[in-house]
Amino acid sequence: MSDLEIEPSVAVDLFGDRIELARQFTAALAQHGEERGLIGPLELPRLWSRHILNSVIAAPLFHGSVADIGSGAGLPGIVLAIARPDVHWTLVEPMERRVIWLNEQVAELKLTNVEVLRARAEEVTPASFDVVTARAVSALKTLVPLTAPLVRDGGELTLLKGMNAANEIEVAQKQIEKFRLSDVRVETLGENVLPETTRVVRAVVR
Repeated sequence: MSDLEIEPSVAVDLFGDRIELARQFTAALAQHGEERGLIGPLELPRLWSRHILNSVIAAPLFHGSVADIGSGAGLPGIVLAIARPDVHWTLVEPMERRVIWLNEQVAELKLTNVEVLRARAEEVTPASFDVVTARAVSALKTLVPLTAPLVRDGGELTLLKGMNAANEIEVAQKQIEKFRLSDVRVETLGENVLPETTRVVRAVVR
């Protein structure tokens, strides 16, 4: 725990009156994350900046009902559910030990806007959500066939990606056409706000 990154001052701005819940979740992840196989041993010194803030910066992009595919440690799902209590979140995760962790956090944080679903993306009811998100799951060409079918007609994919987001779009053109994605674009979030910006691939599903 001594290696845990000091909370950046911008965290209060991004979480507002939900900051205490964000602190509670971050502390739990710092204390138990490595031993439970949720985060790597090198993540504590950058837990806030690389993971928590990297997730919450996207909070304004969501509405209605949202699925987080491969929620894992709860990044971004738990973080976003803390920041956006007005949105209903379904955290989809196939691994039992991660599902146990997610359910524990939902209970401890008293998040009434979250459902945890132990399932693979392929097992989730199609066309169920207004928005589908994922972070650090797989390349876009693999991710689109898993996520796009879950979005209602006219809904959105909002996928948190890394530096190669634009290149991933190029490589995924066949899947983008097959699953009828339109207005596919990369948005960069957190410039002049966060130490590391967040890239989000957004698209409309028809």
